[in-house]
Order: sequence, then C-alpha cells, then structure tokens
Amino acid sequence: MPRPKIAFVASPVPIAQNALRALAAKHGDVPQDEADVIVALGGDGFMLQTLHATQGLDVPVYGMNRGTVGFLMNEYHADDLQTRLDEAEEEVINPLTMTALTVDGAMHEALAINEVSLLRAGPQAAKLRITVDGKLRMNELVCDGALVATPAGSTAYNYSAHGPILPIGSDVLALTAMAAFRPRRWRGALLPKRAVVRFDVIDPGKRPVMADADGKSVRNVVSVEIHSEPSIRHRILFDPGHGLEERLIREQFA
Repeated sequence: MPRPKIAFVASPVPIAQNALRALAAKHGDVPQDEADVIVALGGDGFMLQTLHATQGLDVPVYGMNRGTVGFLMNEYHADDLQTRLDEAEEEVINPLTMTALTVDGAMHEALAINEVSLLRAGPQAAKLRITVDGKLRMNELVCDGALVATPAGSTAYNYSAHGPILPIGSDVLALTAMAAFRPRRWRGALLPKRAVVRFDVIDPGKRPVMADADGKSVRNVVSVEIHSEPSIRHRILFDPGHGLEERLIREQFA
C-alpha cells in the first residue's frame, strides 16, 4: 500500500509546533490540496478550526492531542503514525447552518460543527420564542440562553448545560436551555436532524441577545434560524475502538 501524502497543521502553542516539526521531518509535509490526509496537532478548538478551514477539501482529518481536552483528538504518539493512519476508522459529521438577523437589519451566516448558541448579552434574562419547522413550540422561554447541538458537539457546551449526549450517526439534534427560569426546570428537547429551528428574541432592546456558532459571534440578534447542512461532510479519523461513538458512550458512564 502506498504511503499517504500527509499535510500537517498545528496550533501556535510550542508543544504543537514542536510536534509539527518532528513529524514533518519524519513523514514529509505536502500542501493541503495535495494531501491524502490532514494531521491536526492541537486541542478540540484547533480541530474545529481545521475542519472549518478544510471543508472544501474531500480529505479526512486525523487529530492528535497537543492541547487540553482533546475529545475530537487521538492520543499523541510520534513513532507509529503511518500504522495508525492505515488502521484509522472514519466518522462523517454534518455541521449546522446559522442565519442570524440583527436589529440593524443585517443578515449573518455561519457554520457550526458543535453547536449554535444564543446567550443573553445584558443584565436581564433573555426571552426567546421557539418555532420548529414553522410551528410555534414555545411562546416564551426566559433563560440565560439556549443552544442547538449536533451529536458531535453534544459533549461540549450542550453537556455542560445538562443536555443529552447524542450517539454519533443518530439523526437527532439537541435543543437545550441554559438556566431556564420559565418554564422552570425546562431542559430542552430532542429534534429530528432535518428540523429547522427558529429563535425569535422578545424585546431585544431591553434584553439583548448574542448568537454564537463555534466561536463566531453575532451581537444584537432579533432572530436566528438553524438547520443541519447535509451538503457539507467533515471526515474525521479515529484510532480503532476510540471513535466518537465509543467516546460518547463512555462519557455517559463516567
């Protein structure tokens, strides 16, 4: 089997940059548009950056953890990379599309691999109206915020907000509230992956809200629409037995 052509990318932290230099010297380093596989060295945040940056390339990404959490990453080993790439298992995930309208009438679009979140941007709780597939589902949610998460992102912010962990491959999205005041103790809902979720901000002047898609923030939103984007496929490689599905199951018994 011919050796795959590898493009290495790394976060700017010294431990990742040192790993990049060592691995590139050993395995070679080609431009991303010539690569058979991209190896990302960093943490989950850098992995998300890499997936967004390479979404136009039909090339799988194999991450090795040179950051902190590393949920989307494999363990770092410098000596057996070729064997691990040959044996790696592929997971395919689709991002969310966020379309946000702001008080000045501007429209903003962004993609999110983990989640799209709405957060209060002032001292008072946000008031949100929730519509799913054109049908009003909640007239008023008073909360610190709410989010829609993919299965891949269900162990990130969603899990911290006490949302459910979703198995990879499930055609489900999680809609989760943060610190819901009314309806009290409402934690959210599970929705079909094909669902279109719309949040309307009630009284945005008095209760400003910001929207965030994987770290891309839009302030002073009046409405946000979210749906899965099946036309974009992110291919992620994991060591056998340590893929996203296994990690999601393991997290629920931690």
